[in-house]
Amino acid sequence: MRTLLITIGAVVALALVAFLVATRTESGQNALLNAALSARMAEPSQSPPEGGVRVFMCGTASPLPIRERAQACVAILVDERIYVVDAGMASHETTVLAPLALENLRAIFVTHYHSDHIADIPEFNLVSWVAGRPQPLQIIGPGGVETVVSGLNRAYALDNSYRTGHHGADLLPPELGRLEARTVEEGVVLDEDGLVVTAFAVNHAPVAPALGYRFDYGGRSVVVTGDTIVSDGLESAAQDVDLLLSDGLSTPIVQAMEGAARASGQDRRAKIFLDIQDYHASVRSMIEMAERVNVGQLGFYHLVPSPQNSLMERIWRRDLPSDVMLTNDFMTFDLPPNSDALIVGGP
Repeated sequence: MRTLLITIGAVVALALVAFLVATRTESGQNALLNAALSARMAEPSQSPPEGGVRVFMCGTASPLPIRERAQACVAILVDERIYVVDAGMASHETTVLAPLALENLRAIFVTHYHSDHIADIPEFNLVSWVAGRPQPLQIIGPGGVETVVSGLNRAYALDNSYRTGHHGADLLPPELGRLEARTVEEGVVLDEDGLVVTAFAVNHAPVAPALGYRFDYGGRSVVVTGDTIVSDGLESAAQDVDLLLSDGLSTPIVQAMEGAARASGQDRRAKIFLDIQDYHASVRSMIEMAERVNVGQLGFYHLVPSPQNSLMERIWRRDLPSDVMLTNDFMTFDLPPNSDALIVGGP
């Protein structure tokens, strides 16, 4: 045994010396870089269970900034299609790092037009265009989507022209760099190859119109609320759903933030912390609704505010039953077809 341990130790020591030497020479650095890049580029893309659904959390933060999280974004993967609900700041980076095969991105469903839900639309457009998306990217949302898309197309027209001019129209056809807008209302907004997407009204007043979306595929169902409080439309859409992903607000933390801002004379910030309490779902109200309508799994995203330390997470979880989840970026939910199974992966 002693001889074996000595041998293992010697091998490890030699390997470490070889690595250190390699990092200090040009040829060694190149070899290590090539090996790392080859491994990274060979990494398989995220994929759903055969015939089922994968949900990928590409952004779980609210507008209150936090290093570890992007703003609101949920990706729905079915067969070789990807659909995204909202595209908050930095969320495209999460999908690239995952990685997701963004050449398969079909559409971005927008719940409403707050900046933390639309800021990364141009970045999704660019990375999926470069990846080889074969058709224009559709931006689907309630009334107002034409205004947003028209403005983004104008703002990025020069950028897109530079990229086509540099790489050529064969690689980056200019017509695929322009976003397409599609306005929808409540009801079925997509029925394609077994996937049915239903839009429903949510209450994010004074923001209106605002929608949530229900995805049904392979006998499984997912609801993404966007920003809302509990409402009749949400209750109806969430009936018997397998997975409900809701925005959530920790009332104790937000009230403490309001009080701290007011005590320090920051009345403007205090007013904002007061105002946001009435148009995001409180944890308790959403849990009670989920129980009423027989939700299989409730998870919170768009966390107001995102917990930044163990104390904040403990306060967040005070009102949460053990089976209710706080989601993180890069978390996945796999829903195999025609079953009750839900497999959670990632951090």
